[in-house]
Amino acid sequence: MTPGTVQQLAIVVLLVLPGTTYLFAREGFLGIREAEQESGNRILRALGVGVLLDTAYLIAAGPQLVRLLRGGGRTPLAGVADHPRVFGLCLLLLAVVCPALLAWLEARWVRRRRAALHERTPTAWDALFQDRGACYVRVRLKNGGWAGGWYGTRSRASAYPQPGDLFLESQYRMEADGSFGPRLPQTGGLYVRASDLDLVEIHEPRRRNRGDTDDRS
Repeated sequence: MTPGTVQQLAIVVLLVLPGTTYLFAREGFLGIREAEQESGNRILRALGVGVLLDTAYLIAAGPQLVRLLRGGGRTPLAGVADHPRVFGLCLLLLAVVCPALLAWLEARWVRRRRAALHERTPTAWDALFQDRGACYVRVRLKNGGWAGGWYGTRSRASAYPQPGDLFLESQYRMEADGSFGPRLPQTGGLYVRASDLDLVEIHEPRRRNRGDTDDRS
């Protein structure tokens, strides 16, 4: 249900925002857990962490926080209008800084216990094209055919959580053995889906021309 009053909205923010900040920060440090790829699980975890953090805040500084919110006592949130800067600083500290710090401490503890480091990039597909410069891309389809083209400034590769797909700005004729042939005349690009592929190869150009234009050497 949508919050109908300012008080209800404040409760939702105080419950959800700390847990959401923690969850996003943790994913940045350690990646996304398999169990949290479903939105329902992510929401429950964010709510749970938010409740735990709010409980810790109330135990540590409950009376001070209540006085800040009530202010002069005219309305339940009169303190927000009386001291907006102090309230904003507290909100930043409790809803952003503390949850992010908790996620960072957890990440350090987890990494010390792990035998191998975890790459932040969520999938191998993202890692393949993240910060990728201009290059040739050759793919083998599941039916055994080959396709290839030039990955340049006008090319695009999808990122998680979207399904893997790739647009190459120009297409090349491929020989039966998978080697590159000549560039197809009047090519408008090539689109492939990762689900249709069983092999993807990156070939760096022998020399880079000025900028990022198609290298035909």
